Amino acid sequence: MPPAPLIADLRSDTVTTPTPQMRAAMAAAAVGDDVYGEDPTVNALQQEVARLTGHEAGLFMPSGTMTNQVAIALHTQRGHEVICAEGSHIYEWELGMMAAFSGVVPRFVHAPLGIPDPEGVRAAVRRSIHQSPSGLISLENTHNKAGGTVIPLEVLAGIRAVADQEGLPLHLDGARVFNAAAALDVPLSDITGQFDTVSVCLSKGLGAPVGSVLVGSKAQMAQAHRYRKMMGGGMRQAGILAAAALVALQDGPALLKEDHRRARQLAEALAGAGFAVNLAAVQTNIIYATLPDAAAHAARWAAAGVHANALGPDSVRFVLHHQVTDEALERAIGVLTGAVVQA
Repeated sequence: MPPAPLIADLRSDTVTTPTPQMRAAMAAAAVGDDVYGEDPTVNALQQEVARLTGHEAGLFMPSGTMTNQVAIALHTQRGHEVICAEGSHIYEWELGMMAAFSGVVPRFVHAPLGIPDPEGVRAAVRRSIHQSPSGLISLENTHNKAGGTVIPLEVLAGIRAVADQEGLPLHLDGARVFNAAAALDVPLSDITGQFDTVSVCLSKGLGAPVGSVLVGSKAQMAQAHRYRKMMGGGMRQAGILAAAALVALQDGPALLKEDHRRARQLAEALAGAGFAVNLAAVQTNIIYATLPDAAAHAARWAAAGVHANALGPDSVRFVLHHQVTDEALERAIGVLTGAVVQA
C-alpha cells in the first residue's frame, strides 16, 4: 500500500523548501567567485548578517557545523578545552570535529533546560599545569537538545562577565538565535552582540535552502576564510544560495512567533493525549516527547502522512516551521494523538 499523502513534516525546520520569492531571487542573482571574495550577493549577505548581529564582518559557509568548527579553530590551540553546556550541538551532533580538526576536547557544564549558571562556567575554567587549559566558552541559544530553550539575557551577561574576567573568548552557536530573539522580543544584536563570534544558521527557522554565516571581527573572518577553505567550504558562485538567504533574512523573522505558537499548541495537545512532554521546555519551535517504542510510533505516523524524528528508543522530536499551516497542524494532531490512543 502506498504511503498517505504528506500532511506535515515535523522532523526539523531544515525540511522547508524555497519559496517562490527565493526561487526568483536565485534566478536573478548576480554572482562571482566567492573564494576570491568577488560574489556580490554573498558579500551583501555577509554584510547584512554582520549588521544585524552587531559585528564587523561575516563569512558565508555551507553549514552550521562548519561555522561552529571554524570558530573553535579560530579561538583555540591544540590541547585546549572548550567549556560548553551539557548536550551542546558542537559535541552531540558535530561528529567529534572539535577533536579531529582543532585537537580540543569539551568540558561540560551542568545546564538545566540548556541554561548554564555563570558560576558553573567559572568553576569549569582550568588553569592547572596538570589539566588541559580552557581555551573557549561556547553557548547554544536556543538549545536544541534541551528542547529549543532560550538563555535569559541576564545569564548571557553573567557569562560574558566571566569570559572577560577569565580572559577567554565567547562563541555562540546561534543556529536558532532568531528564535531566541523572537521569544525574548528583543533585537537580535541584544543577544549576539555579547559574543566574540556567532554562528547564524539561515536554513532552519528562517527557511533558506542552504547556509550559515559566521560573524566576528574583520581579522577573525580573514583567518576564518582560510579554515573554511581547509574544510572544503569554498562554494565559488554561491550568490545563487546567498540570494535565497537574503530573502529568508527579510521574510523569515516575522514568521517565527507563529511557529512558536503552533509548537505550544501541539505540545499541549500531545500532553493532553498522554505524551510525556515537559511544557516548561517548549519555549520556541521544538518539542521533545517521551514514549516507548519511539521508532515504531514514528513509522506509523509517517505512513499516515506525519513525519517526526525518533531520536532514541523512547524520545521523539517535533519541530515547527513556516510551511506547517494551522490546518496541517490540526490534521497532524489528529494523527499523532490517535496513534497514541491505539498503541
